[in-house]
Amino acid sequence: CALPIWTLDTLVGLGDDLVKLDVYSESVTRKIAQYLGDVLEDTTPTRDKLLENLKINDATPANYLHKFSWDGAKFPIKQQLKALAELIGKQVGQTEQDLKIKANAYNTLKSNLQSFERKATGSLLTRNLVDLVKKEDFVLDSEYLVTLLVVIPRNASAEWFAKYEKLTDMVVPRSSKIINEDGENQLVNVTLFQRVADEFRHKCRENKFSVRDFVYNEADILAGKKEAEDADTKKKKQFPPLVRWLKVNFSECFIAWMHVKALRIFVESVLRYGLPVNFQAMILVPNKRSQKRLREVLRQLYQHLDNSAVQGGEKAENQMVDIPGFNMGSAEYFPYIYYRINLDLLDQQRL
Repeated sequence: CALPIWTLDTLVGLGDDLVKLDVYSESVTRKIAQYLGDVLEDTTPTRDKLLENLKINDATPANYLHKFSWDGAKFPIKQQLKALAELIGKQVGQTEQDLKIKANAYNTLKSNLQSFERKATGSLLTRNLVDLVKKEDFVLDSEYLVTLLVVIPRNASAEWFAKYEKLTDMVVPRSSKIINEDGENQLVNVTLFQRVADEFRHKCRENKFSVRDFVYNEADILAGKKEAEDADTKKKKQFPPLVRWLKVNFSECFIAWMHVKALRIFVESVLRYGLPVNFQAMILVPNKRSQKRLREVLRQLYQHLDNSAVQGGEKAENQMVDIPGFNMGSAEYFPYIYYRINLDLLDQQRL
C-alpha cells in the first residue's frame, strides 16, 4: 500500500511509538484470547476447541497473516502515519477498557455463583444446611422450646444418643434424630427449653459435638435459594453475548496488531534504506530445523545492504549504535527488517 511519507524527525519518533504500540496491541490481543479461554473452560476444556474460536473473519491467525493486505476501510491510507497509529492505539485502548468492564462484571457473577456452590457442598461442619433440613425437623413458634442442629462424628453416634438428654436439664426426651450424614459426620436435631440453650452448647463443646448456628426461617431460605438461582440465570444469560464480544474483538485486535506490524515495516524500511520506497515484505514460516540455514541464506542474499550486520558477529555487535526509531537490539539485528510473530496466543509467558 502507498502510505504517505513524512519528515525524518516524525518517522524517527513514530518508530519509537510503534514499538510500544506493537507490544501493547499484542498484549491486549493475548488478554482477550486467554480470557475467552477462561470463559469457555466449562464448555470447551481442550486447547483445540478453544483455538477453533480464535478466528479472524473465519480464518485462523496464520491464514489471515499469510493473506494479509492493508484494510483501507478500517485504516485509510490517505491519513498520515501518525494519525493511523493513533487511530489503532485508540481502538485497542477502548477494547482493553471494555474488556476490563465486561470481565469484572462476569467474574463477579461467576464468583457469587461459586460462593453459593461452595456453601452448598463440603463438610456438615461448614456447609449451608438449608437444602438438608425440613420444616418438620424443628419446633417453631414456641415461647419456651428451641430446636438446635448438632454435628457429631459418625463414630460417636451411639455416645450422642446415650447422653444428649443428660447434657443439661430440660432437654426434651427422644427429640433427637439423624437428619443427614456425610463420610465423617452426622447432622442431628435436638429440642430443649430456650433457657438452657447456652449451657447445652457449652456441654456439647466439652463433648466434641458441634452446634451449628442455624435458625429455620422459611422466608430467608426461599430468598437464599432465589439469590443462588438468580446468580446462575444471570451468568448463563451473559455467557453467549460475552463470548460473541470476545470473538469479535479478538479478531479486531489481531487485525489492528498486524497493521501495526505493517506500519513498523514501512517506517523502519524508509528510515534504514531511504527513498524512494523500494522494498518487499513477506512472511516466512520455517520449521525449527531449517531456521539456522534460512538465516545464513538470507544473510548471503542481503548482506550487501549493510555489511556491518553479520549475524552473530562480534564486530557487528561492537559496532551497533542505538538509533531512535530502529529498535535494533544487537541480538536480532540483520541487514533486512525482521520481526518475529508468535501466533501461540495462549502462551501466558508472552504477556
